[in-house]
Amino acid sequence: MHRLLRICLIALPALALTGALPGSARARLALIRDAEIEHTLKDYATPLLKAASLDPQAVYIHIVNDQRINAFVAGGQNIFIFTGLIDKAQTADQLIGVLAHEIGHIEGGHLARNLDARNRLSAEQMLTFLLGAAAVIGGGGQAGAAIVAGGQSISARNYLSFSRAQESTADQAAATLLERAGISGRGYLEFLDILGDQEMLLSEQQDPYVRTHPISGDRIERLRQRVEQAPHYNTPIDPARQTALKRMQAKLRAFINRPEKTLEQYPESDNSFPARYARAIAYFRMPELEKAIPILDGLIGENPRDPYLWELKGQFYYENGLIGKSVLPYRQAVALMPDEPLLLLGLGQSLLAQGTPESIREARGILEKITGLDPFLPATWRLLGEAYARLGQEAMAQFASAEYALLTGDRRQALELAKRAARRLPKGSPAWLRNQDIINYAQKDNNK
Repeated sequence: MHRLLRICLIALPALALTGALPGSARARLALIRDAEIEHTLKDYATPLLKAASLDPQAVYIHIVNDQRINAFVAGGQNIFIFTGLIDKAQTADQLIGVLAHEIGHIEGGHLARNLDARNRLSAEQMLTFLLGAAAVIGGGGQAGAAIVAGGQSISARNYLSFSRAQESTADQAAATLLERAGISGRGYLEFLDILGDQEMLLSEQQDPYVRTHPISGDRIERLRQRVEQAPHYNTPIDPARQTALKRMQAKLRAFINRPEKTLEQYPESDNSFPARYARAIAYFRMPELEKAIPILDGLIGENPRDPYLWELKGQFYYENGLIGKSVLPYRQAVALMPDEPLLLLGLGQSLLAQGTPESIREARGILEKITGLDPFLPATWRLLGEAYARLGQEAMAQFASAEYALLTGDRRQALELAKRAARRLPKGSPAWLRNQDIINYAQKDNNK
């Protein structure tokens, strides 16, 4: 399976956006991690979060690899955006309007009865809670897909759907947040108008957003009366935001769709940045690296301080087995954005694959840094366990592997590895203390 965007895919076979589904008809969700798309969505959301007096660092935006149009909040301060919503958005303001609506749900505390809104949960942990999942099987991070095996089925309607009253309240909150942020609400109205007609369709023909966010003509008209009177209604779309949307769309389409479809959608006659971006990825996936690299080098020549282009070049080389060539572009990406965990992860992985004592030690230091920035990336712990093992640090290797097992849901394996590590880790050290937490958590869970 192609490793979409060099990132983490998590399949969730028990979550249905329309309520409980029977047996094998359960829906599946897959989460995508990508530094560029995550930063773009966070840039869109930050002025809205500040307008809502919410800490942007405490709200997490997750990308769901699903081409249907949907978005929802869950676990208090976690926003989930489907790739279909990003793909179908005609303007950045349409997508920003949806984010404003979801932030309105957070601001209104509409999920407070379900989960503690103050807890920081990883996407894996939070979704596993929602699904009542008992285990996570398989890999994580850049390794590919992790399958979350279901325990009891929980009707997603109880968590993801809101009453019409709550929807109207969130609409009004969105209008307020957009006004405070100086952004036109026209885009959000356009989005609701696009979906409004789906209320008349049979449920199986509707986009999930319509089913989880009931849309009515009255609701749209109430919002229209408010938005059209707002001082920023005629404010034009920010060109930088619109450019960022086109980049996101090109990147997602190129990684998700067949390369042939991408080349048809972005023909050689189109010399725009998004078109060349998409074509480079399409050729990489074919794989025709001899065509992909010159296109990407052209983009880098025009945008030498763009870390995401350098990251992509590192990925192109790494996934074609050219490990030595992948290190330099990854280094450049990290130099431009030194505290981005996913860029660091790419560099750490490449250095580890080089296999020299020096590169392994450097990889270990980089991976340790990531655990302080984002401790919920499973691939970090898997690679760190490998680095420790290759450097002869067996206790630390077992500890890191226990963290990986815990994050990917294998609590039995986590307990076994943590117990082994506990015998040799220096008592009272940070690793020993965290290892004890793993033992206590896994032991309690396994005793249920």
